[in-house]
Amino acid sequence: MVRAGFILLHLIFLFCGCSRIYMNDYSGLPVFSKDSVEVVADLSGPPGNIAVSLDHRIFFTFHPDGDPDIKVAEWAGGKAVAFPDKGFQEKQSGKPFFDTVLSLRIDSKNRLWTLDHGYFGIRQPRLMAFDIQTGQVLHENDFHSDIAGFGSFLNDFQVSSSGDKIFIADTGAPVPLIGGAPSIIVYDVKTKTARRVLEDHESVRASDKTVRVGQEDFSLMGMSLKIAVDSIALDRENQWLYYGAVNGEKLYRIRAAYLTDSTIPFEKLSSFVEVFSDKTMSDGITTDLAGNIYISDMEHSAVHLIGQDRQLKTLIKDPAFRWPDGFSFGPDGWLYFTCSDLMNVVGKSQAHIQENAPYQIFRFKPGGQGIPGH
Repeated sequence: MVRAGFILLHLIFLFCGCSRIYMNDYSGLPVFSKDSVEVVADLSGPPGNIAVSLDHRIFFTFHPDGDPDIKVAEWAGGKAVAFPDKGFQEKQSGKPFFDTVLSLRIDSKNRLWTLDHGYFGIRQPRLMAFDIQTGQVLHENDFHSDIAGFGSFLNDFQVSSSGDKIFIADTGAPVPLIGGAPSIIVYDVKTKTARRVLEDHESVRASDKTVRVGQEDFSLMGMSLKIAVDSIALDRENQWLYYGAVNGEKLYRIRAAYLTDSTIPFEKLSSFVEVFSDKTMSDGITTDLAGNIYISDMEHSAVHLIGQDRQLKTLIKDPAFRWPDGFSFGPDGWLYFTCSDLMNVVGKSQAHIQENAPYQIFRFKPGGQGIPGH
């Protein structure tokens, strides 16, 4: 039986339309065969995002929509081990803890950053950084309701190479009466201050296209999910921030320096937004040292590359990749990705989720070199 509260929260960011319009299929024949992809982990529940350290340690989240007991884990010794310990995985009085952590990253200072959306802003959205060697909390920020209030969805994020700036995709809720407009949040680590930019701009909004995986629409109680900005990535020089809505056919970019410049009026920022390329539906996204952009495509169970020529090329494509989700480069040119299979998770019972286990983390070598943890 589906939990009533779970359904109610998801209705916050659902949009129902009578007629359904589908995305164009920009995918093509894959460059690599399925045999070039390795299974890293078989999991009992759906993974969310992933961060692989320079010394090959694999950190990941169990997707909050799967209502996991362990929120943040390390894959060690062939099993998921709670990070930094079991105590963080449940509410602690007077102490920080994990609630609904989806995304995580490792920065150049070897800090593991975790982003908690606080059950869509109903509870406390929170950003934390950990020393991955000791598990010690190095940074903590609880976002004020002015930045991430009710109806917000702090979905994914990127950390600058200096570790001083963080760019967050707030997917939000496209229901005007409820609020929670999609936005990009810029967070200054040194001052612990945040600002919302490009709020409800066309580049961050969900399109009217319906998410479809295989021949099945991604819906809940007959309502089609419309998911706004989620995909977000910095290039390796920290010059450009690339981003786009899940069900949006355009990948946008803007210079990161414009977003961090508080002297630029909010209304002027939109004039700096560029359409970079066409894209498929996308969830996770990352970049390599050559400026290539990798995007996951849950609609076609694929991973694509968009080069600086702005052309999309399909790297891998197979039904076994059930909702490719988060990315992280690791050492030696490996690109790791999670498959969350959200079609069998969102709004489903625990029994149904377990019936569709195992859920996988994969890796392959796409040819480009990236920065581990990103």
